[in-house]
Amino acid sequence: MPSNPRRATLATVAASAGVSVATVSKVLNGRSDVSPATRSLVQSLLQQHDYVAPSPRREPPGLATVELQFDADLNAYSTEIIQGAVAAGAEAGIGIVVSLRSGTARTTAWARQLVAAGRRALIAVTGELTSGQPAALARARLPLVLIDPLNLPRTRVTSIGSTNFAGGLAATHHLLSLGHRRIAYIGGPATAACNQARLHGYRAAMEAEGAPVLPGFVRSGHFRYHDGMASGSAVLDLPHAPTAIFAGCDEVAVGVMEAARARGLRIPEDLSIVGFDDTQIAQLTSPPLTTIRQPLREMGGVALRTALRLAAGERVDSHHVELATELVVRGSTAPVPRRA
Repeated sequence: MPSNPRRATLATVAASAGVSVATVSKVLNGRSDVSPATRSLVQSLLQQHDYVAPSPRREPPGLATVELQFDADLNAYSTEIIQGAVAAGAEAGIGIVVSLRSGTARTTAWARQLVAAGRRALIAVTGELTSGQPAALARARLPLVLIDPLNLPRTRVTSIGSTNFAGGLAATHHLLSLGHRRIAYIGGPATAACNQARLHGYRAAMEAEGAPVLPGFVRSGHFRYHDGMASGSAVLDLPHAPTAIFAGCDEVAVGVMEAARARGLRIPEDLSIVGFDDTQIAQLTSPPLTTIRQPLREMGGVALRTALRLAAGERVDSHHVELATELVVRGSTAPVPRRA
């Protein structure tokens, strides 16, 4: 977060409007004894100056809250993050408020709403940030911690992730060790930092083994079931279809499984699949999914504790923390079929 961000005061707004501080205060408090023209001018200047009122402590003494905000609908990945943050919050006596943020919300209004609600900090999960959002939060003196951000703004922010490159490397090495050479990668958004790291790990393993990445074998989309099914269908319909697929998350892997079954392919006899995350659905698939465990609950807990340290004015040792991933072998991978 930027150091020493300047915060507008009532006096700043009053000077710009050519009115008294008392008049600005009346507008903020909704008083009726202000002319419509003056009210409109002051409200406009409050927005221009990104004025944020001091945070009211609405919670009972001893109860504080941290906002855990997602940009997309909740899924199995989200549940793991929430459980980790809630458990860490319970230990610290902190309440967790889970919300979905609209991408169309005004940056300044968004920051003001969080401050007005009395939040101690904001944890944003897998979101794509504009450069103005961290700046608005900084002006509001609201600490920001990111989990698996899709992009990192130029402004320095604190983020929590996992060893995505190492995970991609391990997933692909596992498939190569089973004799597979025609291995495809189906991931998330092409510009997402976590997706790029997993893809680089896949490519590095393939290159080290001398296994070519065939045309059409790398697909991007969203980390969702339907994207996995669509991209899985596309690669499985290629003339030289893969014998194994590394999916960028478990939900995508389940979509690939469905695409394979629709084509009469057996898992793992005809097609091996590796996921990423190790969410609960990895154990519920048939067969159970081999995957890369991303310590999502730990990531939620570390993010919460880091946010509280920042809210208390403490320094953090690193502005980016990566927790270790590991391969979890289950039933969705097997040696390459002899006829392949």
